[in-house]
Amino acid sequence: MKIYKVSRTFISWAACLLFLFAYAYFIEPSWIEVTRYSVKLEVPKPIKIAHLSDLHIDSIGLRERKILSILAQEKPDTILISGDSIGEDGNYQAVGEFLEKLSAPLGVWSVNGNWEHWRPAEKEQEVYRLAGIKFLNNTTEKLIDGIWIVGIDDALAGNPDIEKAVRAIPKGTRTLGLFHSPSFFDQTDFKFDLVFSGHTHGGQVRLPFIAPLWLPEGSGRFVSGWYDKGRSKMYVSRGLGNSILDIRFLCRPEISIVEIGQ
Repeated sequence: MKIYKVSRTFISWAACLLFLFAYAYFIEPSWIEVTRYSVKLEVPKPIKIAHLSDLHIDSIGLRERKILSILAQEKPDTILISGDSIGEDGNYQAVGEFLEKLSAPLGVWSVNGNWEHWRPAEKEQEVYRLAGIKFLNNTTEKLIDGIWIVGIDDALAGNPDIEKAVRAIPKGTRTLGLFHSPSFFDQTDFKFDLVFSGHTHGGQVRLPFIAPLWLPEGSGRFVSGWYDKGRSKMYVSRGLGNSILDIRFLCRPEISIVEIGQ
């Protein structure tokens, strides 16, 4: 009788663990959450921003198709991608095929993350150009009159140069910052009104009521959500893809929709 009870307990635990693994592997990685925020900012006109991060694309699968479907429904004015679009396989062809399906009236903008430096492509710039992506690397461009967007190279694996990037911005304009590793936020010296970053994956695998078990180097004190520093606000995305292990637990992938205006 005692052996039977132990066996039944073992089977129950095994079944529970199997269910949790199946959920973390098959369900949550593609269960995309759309998070919505409104930020008061004096701008010439309201702008709806879709923020994507950490796509980690190796192929066009279920998750990628869901992203495209959500964006088609949301119809953002602009799409900002804060790095790590490439996956561990370094398949830039798949990245290009996905990116060319993105469109927005005010453009689709992207910067490098650490994985673009770790999995470099000889003709990376051509991939972005052919896909119609506006790639920023320590450079800035006008989004609309009165709003400029600044893209900074990744602080973990690249060569960020914020002074070079902001040099051409006219005085009195609003600035949107875009970079991958959020720890760089502490070095921005209030140069941006609003910043978008990623890299942390929000921890990717979480347990209830406790801090993330692990965060990648370059995360600093940041995990996910909003952070303030002086006049600057930064949003750290949980990202959409996964790194190292293709699982998520209690940390759903996200597309953040941020509407700015008065």
